[in-house]
Amino acid sequence: MSHPSGLVATMERRQVPLYLAALAVGALTGWAAPAAGPLLEHAISPVLAALLYVTFLQVPAAELVRSLRSGRFLAAAMVVNFVVVPVVVAAMFGLLPDDRAVRLGVLLVLLTPCVDYVIAFSGLAGGSSRRLLAATPVLLLAQMLLLPGLLVLFMGPGLADVVEAGPFVEAFVVLIVIPLTLAWLTQAWAVRRPAGRRTADAAGTLMVPLMVATLLTVVASQVPTLGDGLADVARVVPFYVVFLVVMAVAGLGVARLFRLPTAEGRAIVFTGATRNSLVVLPLALALPEALAIAAVVIVTQTLVEVVGMVVYVRAVPRLLPAR
Repeated sequence: MSHPSGLVATMERRQVPLYLAALAVGALTGWAAPAAGPLLEHAISPVLAALLYVTFLQVPAAELVRSLRSGRFLAAAMVVNFVVVPVVVAAMFGLLPDDRAVRLGVLLVLLTPCVDYVIAFSGLAGGSSRRLLAATPVLLLAQMLLLPGLLVLFMGPGLADVVEAGPFVEAFVVLIVIPLTLAWLTQAWAVRRPAGRRTADAAGTLMVPLMVATLLTVVASQVPTLGDGLADVARVVPFYVVFLVVMAVAGLGVARLFRLPTAEGRAIVFTGATRNSLVVLPLALALPEALAIAAVVIVTQTLVEVVGMVVYVRAVPRLLPAR
């Protein structure tokens, strides 16, 4: 892939303030033009699919095969996300507000590892973005397979009466299968034709703008739905903060347990802490009206996490200094 132009390089250097600005503009838009919320809600999946396409485009198909052979890093990523995180969530679960929709929203977002901006934030902290990129499809598939069972484990079998499988399957196809397939087709085209290479290079410059568009769209679409639920949503903020603090320590422990190099260890800390709010949001939006506040609970986690990532970018290199 060619070197980024001046504008693209500037956006990449300043992506954190750009993301914070997108959240602020989205909140103001949702407050000032609440009628636009339903329209923006329909735009979430297309914008997110485009973002994931560009993300997957950075992962050569051959690199994915190699990632499956990268035993220690992939094992550490699976342990921190699907063993450690559920234990941490279980410890907090009984203290959450006694509201089914709020608890479901917290579970949806905290039990699923991030697959998009974690790569950028990890890279800013000197983490191995390449390892995370290659592990992304594996993490996505694993969380989609494990999430239904984890939800039943935490919420009980009655959850099947209100959470349908259809939206999960649709989200997996629209947000994972289609973008990943298109990305690999684009890679194959880029190898064979100059036009394909130009297309892949052009798409690769859109990561930051698409992330900004996704964050703005998500927040603007959900702010109007807050209504009387603001107090309930505010009560989960401390749990999200505690999760970030605990997972910094837990991620460090897993990195040391697997004796990973510094860059890979930092990536493990980030993958354990960052959550998949944007990908699971469409699942929450498909819930019955009685559980609608779950979507806002998920968006709230995004707001907390992006601020937390600003701290992580500075703190993680100190937790795991270069050897």
